[in-house]
Amino acid sequence: MASVTAGSSEFDRDTAVTRRAPGVYDAHLSAGWTIINAVNGGYLLALLGRALGDALPHPDPLTLTAHYLTASAPGPAVVRTEVVRTGRTLSTGTATLVQFADDGTEVERIRVLATYGDLAALPDDVRTTAKPPAIPPYEHCLGTDSAPGDRPAIPGSTAITERLDIRLDPATVGWAVGAPSGKGEMRGWFGLADGREPDPLSLLLAVDGLPPTAFEMGLSGWVPTVELTCHVRHRPAPGPLRVSIVTRNLAGGFLEEDAEVWDSADRLVAQSRQLARTVLAQ
Repeated sequence: MASVTAGSSEFDRDTAVTRRAPGVYDAHLSAGWTIINAVNGGYLLALLGRALGDALPHPDPLTLTAHYLTASAPGPAVVRTEVVRTGRTLSTGTATLVQFADDGTEVERIRVLATYGDLAALPDDVRTTAKPPAIPPYEHCLGTDSAPGDRPAIPGSTAITERLDIRLDPATVGWAVGAPSGKGEMRGWFGLADGREPDPLSLLLAVDGLPPTAFEMGLSGWVPTVELTCHVRHRPAPGPLRVSIVTRNLAGGFLEEDAEVWDSADRLVAQSRQLARTVLAQ
């Protein structure tokens, strides 16, 4: 068996997978990345991304689309990968994550389709109208432990907040004092609490690491991900990331979240779109 990990941070240890056989990996979903009553979707995508990085011949995730079928729970899991196609510059594969019920029944949690390449080999030509989000300096933003007032009472775990270094734009934390703006916006600085520098895998966590935009729209409770597509555009420069998430439409109990992640060199390093369901707190 071979362990597939990189570095010694908690994120690396908790997204490590062990190759049991070609295309089959054992994993342990850490309780440290839970929110409300489930394991965070970005953490899970990074774990599957690590397995795919071992199974495919190219090093970096370029695009991943994940469908979250059932809520994952802390504990053992199995990841199965399949190589769909390999070429000179791109390779495509699938991955599924399964866990087992008390009676031994296999339960599929997530299914991913991904294309990998080499980010270092991409041309450096940039033609864009995108601009980094206007976020106050890090020291003027609010941490998850320093937001004014009391957060909405949400039952369940918030263990993931201890592993992230998030500083939110004060303009997007009205929900923390019972005065949400009504706008579907969330912005802030993002990093890992142990100081690990960002890389393509941690970008998969970053797109799903901020509080949900539903909070600023006046809702509280679980916002489970139905589908999440992430595009990784560059290997991020060292330093904190800036994340901006916008929701334009909440209807029928579903909302979209469009995220942009910018690095310390003012480059757009990742983008995502997520479809999520709103589940009001009881």
